[in-house]
Amino acid sequence: MHLDIFLQSIATLANAAFLTIALTVPSLMIGFVISVPLAFMRASDSRYLSSAILTYTYVFRGTPLLVQLFLIYYGLGQIEMIRHSPLWVLLRDPFWCALLAFSLNSAAYTTELFRGAIKAVPRGLVEAAEAIGMSRLQRARLTVFPIAFRAALPSYTNEVIGLLKASSLASTVTLLEITGVARRLVSETFAPYEIFLAAGVIYLALTYLVTSVFRLLERYLAGAEPKVARNTAMLSLRRVSP
Repeated sequence: MHLDIFLQSIATLANAAFLTIALTVPSLMIGFVISVPLAFMRASDSRYLSSAILTYTYVFRGTPLLVQLFLIYYGLGQIEMIRHSPLWVLLRDPFWCALLAFSLNSAAYTTELFRGAIKAVPRGLVEAAEAIGMSRLQRARLTVFPIAFRAALPSYTNEVIGLLKASSLASTVTLLEITGVARRLVSETFAPYEIFLAAGVIYLALTYLVTSVFRLLERYLAGAEPKVARNTAMLSLRRVSP
């Protein structure tokens, strides 16, 4: 092993990590925003609404992310209407294609995570919130989702880490994130062991950072969850007391 190549690769790949982060963080944010309303619709009593959301999540969870990325990057350009629409300004760029694929894929997984957590919220808390006059939106925002998010957080952490590692697929559509730069360096230096070992170290460091942040968040929410339930119960008692 050539230590100098390894250290130089660490420095080079650390710069490429900014593109990896620029792909992962917005994809997670967009996926999160999409998944929250979809999770409530998926958990609703409406069979047709739930089935429609299930179709979306089943397709994106049941097919490889690489195939989805190729369909968006190579496939959308084959549609005449898209090529002559304002969307083509974005969709001809590999970054936006990767961002779209990652966001839709993340939203599908996150929807099912939150759906299970929403269904697991104790019925008594929902009835207490309803008894004090909360609207459906207020119950979802103030009672159901805070508890559901806390329950789903460990699984959501795995989704974040999974998408971080899956961002390496962006190299297949010419984006030079960590894996893309690593492959280019290998073709230039013919030192795959040192370079891919350096790439692994960068991914490990990013994963450790994500895990640490979510561990702190989990500890914080562990203390906040009883307060949500207690406040809802106290408001309910005040409403029914003479």
